[in-house]
Amino acid sequence: MKVRDILKDKGTEVATIQEEKTLYDAVKILVEKNIGSLLVLDQKGAVAGIITERDILRECDRRFQSLNQTKVKEVMTKNLIVASPDDDLDYVENIMTKNRIRHLPIIANQKLEGIISIGDLVNVLRRECHVENRYLKDYISGKYPG
Repeated sequence: MKVRDILKDKGTEVATIQEEKTLYDAVKILVEKNIGSLLVLDQKGAVAGIITERDILRECDRRFQSLNQTKVKEVMTKNLIVASPDDDLDYVENIMTKNRIRHLPIIANQKLEGIISIGDLVNVLRRECHVENRYLKDYISGKYPG
C-alpha cells in the first residue's frame, strides 16, 4: 500500500488556517471540525507550518491565568464511551474509530479496570501482522510440511 492509496480512500481535503489568524480562530476550527491539527498557510498560500492541540495547550499554560479558575468538570466530556475487558479488539477498534476517540476506559462490574489508547491497539495489530507475515513466509518457503 502507498500513501496515494490512503489518500484515495481518505480524500485530499486538508484543514488550514492563515498564519495571521489568532489561536482563538484556530481553536474554533479545531473544535468545529473535531480534528487535532491545522496546516498553517502564509500570505501567498504556501504551507508555513502546522499548529496542533498540544501547541495551543502549551501556549495556554504560558499565558492564560484564568485556567486555574476553570474546573475540570466544566470542560470534561460527561457521556463516556467505555468498553469491557471481555470485548474483542475488533469491536474496540470500531468503537474508537466510529467515535473518533483515542482513549477508552475499561469498566467491569462498575469498577475502572484500566484504559486503552488507539496507540495500544495499533501496537497489537502491528504485532499480529508481523507474526502472521512470518508464518506465511515460513509456510511459503517450505518450513512446514504441506
